[in-house]
Amino acid sequence: MTSTLRDPAYPPRREPAEPPRVAPLVAASALFALFAGISAAIYSGSLVDFDRGLLLALRDPLNPADALGPRWLAIGARDVTALGSTVVLSLATVVALAYFALERRWGNFALVFVAIVGGTLVNNSLKALVQRARPDFVAEIVETSTYSFPSGHAFMSAVTFLVLGALMARARPDALGRAFVFAVAVALMFLVGVSRVYLGMHWPSDVLAGWCAGASWALLCWAAADRFEKRARP
Repeated sequence: MTSTLRDPAYPPRREPAEPPRVAPLVAASALFALFAGISAAIYSGSLVDFDRGLLLALRDPLNPADALGPRWLAIGARDVTALGSTVVLSLATVVALAYFALERRWGNFALVFVAIVGGTLVNNSLKALVQRARPDFVAEIVETSTYSFPSGHAFMSAVTFLVLGALMARARPDALGRAFVFAVAVALMFLVGVSRVYLGMHWPSDVLAGWCAGASWALLCWAAADRFEKRARP
């Protein structure tokens, strides 16, 4: 008969504590540092030639109000840029929040709410602080009520697509599926930002800064949610 008693000289092994995930914090810090560098370069005026040169390279030399390329490309760019609009991102956020509420996944609900609402406040605060004017040589500027830096479309699409994409990817059991979902989220963020520059709505550095700040905020929220989730475990 096999004894179930353990030898007191050999106590049971304890599972090592899960180390904290520092990668999101490191990435968020690096992106914020890049955002700060872009902001400093704009303040010093060292990005004027880069911004103006790249933006003009995408415009018709004879008429800078028109983008290069066929008309269907400009129409497609407007459709793509709408993916980062307040209306579209708000609808996606409301649908996600409603779904998580129905499923009683309150951790995911809180993550999406804090990331999106907090991101909106951060973006608006940065715009009010910097007060950078939009490009002045493009006639088809629709949005003139807000400042240019950072790009709100780039910032909020980064926050929304990355947070929702990460949550969807986490639900996938296979690594390939997770990689695909996250790649789609990054691609949507990228396309929205590029469309803003192509349409002449923003200086290129506005979009770069929006990507950096938005992704940094998304990673920070994700890291905070992960920490709270671990503390809530018994």
